[in-house]
Amino acid sequence: MIKKIGVLDYGSGNLHSAAKAFAKVGAEVVVTPHLEELGRCEGLVVPGVGAFAECMGKLGEAGGIDYIRGWVAKERPLFGICVGHQVLFGSGLEHGVPTDGIGIFDGIVTKLLARRLPHMGWNGVEARASSGLFAGLHDERFYFVHSYAVQQGTRGAAYSNHEDVRFVSAMERGPVCSTQFHPEKSGEAGLQLLENWLRMY
Repeated sequence: MIKKIGVLDYGSGNLHSAAKAFAKVGAEVVVTPHLEELGRCEGLVVPGVGAFAECMGKLGEAGGIDYIRGWVAKERPLFGICVGHQVLFGSGLEHGVPTDGIGIFDGIVTKLLARRLPHMGWNGVEARASSGLFAGLHDERFYFVHSYAVQQGTRGAAYSNHEDVRFVSAMERGPVCSTQFHPEKSGEAGLQLLENWLRMY
């Protein structure tokens, strides 16, 4: 079980609400921009809000892009939240302008093909039966706030629908997991999911 996690502070994301949620399920949490300090943790959390390109820019300035790639290459546990989930894919396309992602997962983050945006509020999730991340979670709803997502080109651990538009709502590959929704804002279901992740490794 992961006992100590580091939340990467690169100037984007709900750092403290995520930290409080992980602490509530039993983890020791360090919120820091210092990569050396993160290296002493067992798990790494990458939050993010706002625009894909802006988050990638801030990650680059903080040295986070290469650091995350190196972390994953060593098969260490990582959890991405919202735009922190999106930047793990190959690229993002905003306003017709492509931006390279970190490239842990295949896929392109694009604008949801829905009439009402942002997709904001509670929504269901269809998880693979084999998912460890969603163990014990059936017919639960999670909290989303986004206008972009991966809609094709990769196999997700879970999917959701907004106005009949299907998108990847979670990834689970080896020690790397991520969610398009905000577990830290998703009540007891979100806390159970975070606890599942801590217990997976």
